[in-house]
Amino acid sequence: MNAIKIVFEIIKANIKKKDYMGDYYKILCPYEDYPTFIAKYMKVPALQRLDGVGLLCGTDWTRLYKNRFFYSRLQHSVSTALIIWNFTHDKAQTIAGLLHDVSMPAFSHVSDFRKGDALTQTATEATNAEILKNDPVLPEMLARDNLTINQVEDYHRYPVADNEIPQLSADRLEYMFPSGMILANCWTKGEIKRCYEDLSVVKNENDVEELGFRTLATAELYCERFCMIGHMLQLNENKLTLQMLGEIMDLAVQEGLFSESDFMTQTEKQIIAKLDAAQKNKNVSPKLRRLYKTFRNMTEIQRTDEPLPEEKYYCVSLNVKKRYIDPLVRTEYDSARLSELSPRARKLIDAFIAFNDTPYGCVKLL
Repeated sequence: MNAIKIVFEIIKANIKKKDYMGDYYKILCPYEDYPTFIAKYMKVPALQRLDGVGLLCGTDWTRLYKNRFFYSRLQHSVSTALIIWNFTHDKAQTIAGLLHDVSMPAFSHVSDFRKGDALTQTATEATNAEILKNDPVLPEMLARDNLTINQVEDYHRYPVADNEIPQLSADRLEYMFPSGMILANCWTKGEIKRCYEDLSVVKNENDVEELGFRTLATAELYCERFCMIGHMLQLNENKLTLQMLGEIMDLAVQEGLFSESDFMTQTEKQIIAKLDAAQKNKNVSPKLRRLYKTFRNMTEIQRTDEPLPEEKYYCVSLNVKKRYIDPLVRTEYDSARLSELSPRARKLIDAFIAFNDTPYGCVKLL
């Protein structure tokens, strides 16, 4: 086995869970072009911790969702780094992408809901730079690559790595592939490969680099699937799940089951196991036990125009982040947004933006 394959196997070994994504990583970056330098960064504890944090924000732990497999923030981070390297061959951008989620607590964006930030879901990013600056081994690792903390602490500065909706970036491109496979089984490996190989870096209307498609039909396919999964994340099921789990976390802290630091050190599996055990703990409030039992066992919700009686139901009414893209497509002389070139895509995007679920989503408390 050559050196590149050895590094690839090391990275896969660090991602301990069964890999349902198969050859996904090789689609993102072939062996012969693999960024071997990222192997040492896999040892950074703040990054390793993400192996126990799920991409899909606690939905893995409730019967309301039937997620096909668990995909960790570590897997997402590695895959984002591979995409960035594939399109830029820039070490600083690649490492920034690899480390962009080190501040993500257990259950991911649930903590944004806890902080009242369901609309932008960026509150969890606030300590990312601080965590990297305080890491005891990272500066030495970066020095070996002739880099500094300042170059990797904020991936937002690199537009191929991250940009604003409705543009397409490495981060946004990556998370919708596994999300689609987990939530709706709506991506085949062949479709992922087709979309990925159709991409290149182009200049957008602001003369800034962005990932864009070469062909209209492939851009339409990706946009359609992205909006499909984005729609699922707009439904009251998702709002209720994340808000409820956030309240469970708040109550668990108030009642001494956890400290806030536990959500940055324990895996989701460990936290769920402790909450499961707490169902038999008489010192835990009936409110917390009932809310958690409902979270774990609910299988459907009700859509209503008004909240249902709170002694029997848990209800939410929230506006949340709308995740969609209007990607660039290369034309003969320049590039243009898909919505300008495809009436079908324009209709799809407009329908997504206009969609609102019922004012309330409610579930009967168990």
